[in-house]
Amino acid sequence: MSQIPTIAEAASLLAAKSISPVELTQDCLERIRRMEPELHAFVTVTEERALSDARQAEAAIMKSGPRSKMHGIPIGLKDIVDTNGILTTCQSRFLADNIPDADATCAASLDAAGSILMGKLTTHEFADGGPSFDLPDPPARNPWNMDHFTAGSSSGTGAAVAAGLVLGGIGTDTGGSIRGPAALCGIAGLKPTYGLVSRAGVAPAAYSLDHIGPMCWTVEDCAIMLQSLAGHDPADPASANRPVPDYVSGIADGSKGLRIGVVRHFHETDHPVSAATQSSIAEAITIFEAAGATIVDVTLPSLQDWSACGFLISAAERLAAYEDWAMTRLDTFSERVRDRMFLGSFVTGSDYLQALRFRRELCAELAAVMCDVDILLTASNPGEAPLIDQVPRWDNLIKPNFTFPFNVAGVPALSLCGGFGPQGLPLGLQLVARPFEEALLMRAGHTYEMVTDWRSQRPAMISSKEPALA
Repeated sequence: MSQIPTIAEAASLLAAKSISPVELTQDCLERIRRMEPELHAFVTVTEERALSDARQAEAAIMKSGPRSKMHGIPIGLKDIVDTNGILTTCQSRFLADNIPDADATCAASLDAAGSILMGKLTTHEFADGGPSFDLPDPPARNPWNMDHFTAGSSSGTGAAVAAGLVLGGIGTDTGGSIRGPAALCGIAGLKPTYGLVSRAGVAPAAYSLDHIGPMCWTVEDCAIMLQSLAGHDPADPASANRPVPDYVSGIADGSKGLRIGVVRHFHETDHPVSAATQSSIAEAITIFEAAGATIVDVTLPSLQDWSACGFLISAAERLAAYEDWAMTRLDTFSERVRDRMFLGSFVTGSDYLQALRFRRELCAELAAVMCDVDILLTASNPGEAPLIDQVPRWDNLIKPNFTFPFNVAGVPALSLCGGFGPQGLPLGLQLVARPFEEALLMRAGHTYEMVTDWRSQRPAMISSKEPALA
């Protein structure tokens, strides 16, 4: 193949038997061999498993056609997702030799859909911390510029999708860990509604904030992956028991008639974004207006309020998840996570209870605003990716982020590429919808992607290497 296909393109080619899963898999493996020594997107590459899965998929598709749009598609899983018989380390010394005996539900769902597992993708330790250099494996690098950060904690997934090492991947999102890497790596990342995708078999970060979702090159690809991931799972106590809609069929229906609320104070006052990001948001507004949407300004509680609430809940729940190790083997954690464990120990029961009460108030205000609009629009990141060795240890406390409000509220949120800044690095836009309205959310995102040409540009490191296949 002369270029990296999207999942949608590959699915059509596979259904037409114009390409085979083996060709797709070999193409990705060749890129992994060439780029992974610099990119560090993977903790474990499952080459033998991938080729075996690809041959089985090829035989099944040749005989009966694909059983889903994910059949024969190479994917990766964040390394906090349990995989039967495959190393799952959570990027931590605690689990350096951990080989689960069962798949997480999301891994099993993608396997049942016929996807090809290329391996386990780099994360921050237990999906916390930052770009740590004192862990068993190095942090992932940004394929647009290897000196720059990917954001996290789904860092390897963002890097691998952007570089074409996989066509899609699983990320997790507690305060922005899908949307942050999606923004800095220039891809699409969806944090679904809380409970839509099972968390069973995925290492916890903060129980009431954790979400599982797809990270892909396009919004349409996220819709295809979500179709295989969504659904009730009794193994997850927070799993939503409701019918799963068709996320793909109406994605091209456009945005005519939608009411889009712009949360200007988030990106203009609460945390002012770069000039390039501000221009990107203005251009997105123009695009949606031209598509027939109505644009209005809306006001929510400040980013500072959302972040303070979310941080207290997260700090307490993260410590609860790993308290036994924190009490007995604290020095085994990376320095960044160890410091955050210390901080979590200062959150009292009263603090946590008051944060939960405040959360209800914040969510009620968001719900009231969204009675009058279909979609919210703001930034997903303030600007281009910083240098990887200049990310502050307490970056989550210095300024509020744009993603945390929608973990606190549990509503679906989508980051998509909003163009490129003066350094040639991606910019991120964020769209938000009401609970369980992922289909509408991705329809709006797809509208934007169809008008812009950002999806035609891949990182320079791909073109600077020899092509994978002639």
